[in-house]
Amino acid sequence: MPNHLANENSPYLLQHAENPVDWYPWGEEALKKARSEDKPIFLSIGYAACHWCHVMEHESFENEETASLMNEYFVSIKVDREERPDLDQIYMQAVVAMTRQGGWPMSVFLTPDGQPFFGGTYFPPARRYNMPSFREVLLLVERVWREDRRKILESAEQVTQLIQQSTASEGSISEISQEKLNQAIMTIAQDYDWENGGWGQAPKFPQPMVIEVLLRQATRGDKFALEIAEHALQAMAKGGMYDMVGGGFARYSVDNLWLVPHFEKMLYDNAQLALVYLHAYKITGNGFYRRICEETLDFVTREMTHPQGGFYSSLDADSEGEEGKFYVWTPDEIPVAVQNPEDVRFVLAAYGVTDEGNFEGKNILQRVLNDEQLAEEFQIPVEQVPGKLSKLHQQLLQYRSQRIRPVTDDKVLVFWNALMLSAFAEAGRYLDRQDYTQIAVRNASFLLKNLYSGNRLLRSWRDGQIKYNAYLEDYAALILGLLALYQTDPQVYWYQQALKLTAEMVENFKDSDGGFFDTRDDHEALIFRPKDTQDNATPSGNTLAALALLQLSAYTGNGEWRTIAEEMIAQMVAIAVRYPTSFGQWLSALDYAIGPVHEVAILGDMDSPQFQDLRDSLWSGYQPRLVAALSQFPPEAESPQLLDGRPLISHQPTAYICQNFSCQLPVNTPEDLIVQLGM
Repeated sequence: MPNHLANENSPYLLQHAENPVDWYPWGEEALKKARSEDKPIFLSIGYAACHWCHVMEHESFENEETASLMNEYFVSIKVDREERPDLDQIYMQAVVAMTRQGGWPMSVFLTPDGQPFFGGTYFPPARRYNMPSFREVLLLVERVWREDRRKILESAEQVTQLIQQSTASEGSISEISQEKLNQAIMTIAQDYDWENGGWGQAPKFPQPMVIEVLLRQATRGDKFALEIAEHALQAMAKGGMYDMVGGGFARYSVDNLWLVPHFEKMLYDNAQLALVYLHAYKITGNGFYRRICEETLDFVTREMTHPQGGFYSSLDADSEGEEGKFYVWTPDEIPVAVQNPEDVRFVLAAYGVTDEGNFEGKNILQRVLNDEQLAEEFQIPVEQVPGKLSKLHQQLLQYRSQRIRPVTDDKVLVFWNALMLSAFAEAGRYLDRQDYTQIAVRNASFLLKNLYSGNRLLRSWRDGQIKYNAYLEDYAALILGLLALYQTDPQVYWYQQALKLTAEMVENFKDSDGGFFDTRDDHEALIFRPKDTQDNATPSGNTLAALALLQLSAYTGNGEWRTIAEEMIAQMVAIAVRYPTSFGQWLSALDYAIGPVHEVAILGDMDSPQFQDLRDSLWSGYQPRLVAALSQFPPEAESPQLLDGRPLISHQPTAYICQNFSCQLPVNTPEDLIVQLGM
């Protein structure tokens, strides 16, 4: 018999709807039941692509005996962290405070009023890994709740106060300067793993925000920053964590070699990684980076896009009950997929496919021979190797598509969609790919039509149902996505929607003490109002808000918005410089605030060859500190103020370039535009 999750919309919650555990979604019904029955709450937070979430469900939540204990002594609540980042953040802070580590599945015990008093992550069904069994944990918590309630309540109050204080604490004010940014880059360089690529030890995460700030410094002439960024990009894209056959990146590598991934594919990772490979291509001209960007976006188009234009959240790590089964190969499968014997030998050599394998007796495809080595072994010109591999990948993909696919979490989240919107919009502009631009247009239209109504943005959409208030990260990321799209597809509508969302964000999320809360001012009351500033797998809502305000202040001349952003950045500089890999997006915001920011207005007949030449020159190189408004002349009434008072020179399409409150002479030629931009 289904439990109380049966009418939910989240694929993760629906996965648990047939559990014998009497699960409730987070809400007043469950909280009221806990209060009226005087029972503690067991709160389980996870997400659909989480491998260990599936393991704990199978071992414990599907077990009748365990479920009976949970149902008798607790009110059990299941939360999808992707739908409720506020709850995830609050209670993850509590788990980390209590155990010094966190992760998913997150398992937290709460008082009936929501205060945490005990927690952890995965608990096994029997004692192992030096951990108690989940049943032992349940019985222990129940006994202490019954026999020593006072101790639990005191602990809950202490933990709650601790995480409230940590959220309220603010950094000291520091100057916004290139010197501070240089200090952060030095620390990033010192911590870099030159042997394997990336930062830290296994599990190894891709760190696209750190790579992005290195690429931004490369545009300032820092060759060493570019060297680090390229080394990391090359290491991650050689396979293993990168899907050589189908494109796109897995969540992270469980080893230091980028070989064995945690196989789930998340939308937000692929959005951020597509962008850094795109930017690396624009800086270096190396077609390898372009190929990785395009293959990643093509994967999203093929496998993670709803027919109406929204992007799905993730692909599961598991298929047929095995992690990674969809992606690995045996030597005897290659001749079936690639029938030409010489091509079979080419694939086996390129990826080192063996009978022993490199992962549980099977093979994860990872390049073991580079292009030059393959060209020498097979006596072909080196420039033919990428094209040959690409054709062979298509054959392998065709074969792989006949396997049972991992489950898709097909909910559409505004935040993650907005990150991917920016990726498609920039790729459409920088690569002159109209198909990518149209995907971005469809996505923005979908989000604004389905998840924005009555001056309120919502968080999640699935099968026509929308749920949950949007969070700061949703607002800020969508503002940036719409501004990226406006610069690619200069329709005033995109700009006006970004402007409207910004006004709502400032009105409803602003903290009078500086920065922004993660939740809207009319959000449900929780044990405290969260305000996250650290960049994790995704940028924090606060850093995205700062970047959005900086960009819009350039478009509008609104000095108040720039002041808000600069005060936020100044408050984060010290901690970002000290821990740069945890505050990568803040360093990009610092880079933008340092400037100089080029403000570019191009007006004229947008269909004319002269206008198109100016536009193409504008986007010929990566310009991270630039805002642009392109418009027919005269501009529409609701266009950015950046276009005001800009006449055409000699009746020809004209470009105006300003920075630091001063403008250069208007120009009509691409050559003059490039000179003024310093490209």
